Amino acid sequence: MTLEGWVPEIGPSLTLEEVVERAFDYRGNVTVVTRDGGEIVGYLFNRNRTVAEPFVQLFDADGAGPITVPYARIATIRFTGKDTAAGTSWKAWLERKEREQAGRDRPAAARQGEPSPDPHRG
Repeated sequence: MTLEGWVPEIGPSLTLEEVVERAFDYRGNVTVVTRDGGEIVGYLFNRNRTVAEPFVQLFDADGAGPITVPYARIATIRFTGKDTAAGTSWKAWLERKEREQAGRDRPAAARQGEPSPDPHRG
């Protein structure tokens, strides 16, 4: 499951803290929408909710930053960037298993790049 394209609605059933945690784990850019209507697009790489003024930190889409945004300024966080991890875990696992199986199907000598021994010599 990917969060790509998700526009969460912060409220009684979904807290800002929950959305921040998901944004922190997300492997793509997000858009932090501030209470004054501003938007910051970037990669959320840090958050701290245990300090006096909880905050998130981002590198913007151009790589500038870090930009620190207090929780109190955040209206929501949209998952606007491509999820670079979407679907790749299964695909990578499947490709690795196929390579391993192909290696088991060949004789041991062929796997090592050596000719198979001739059983008639000796």
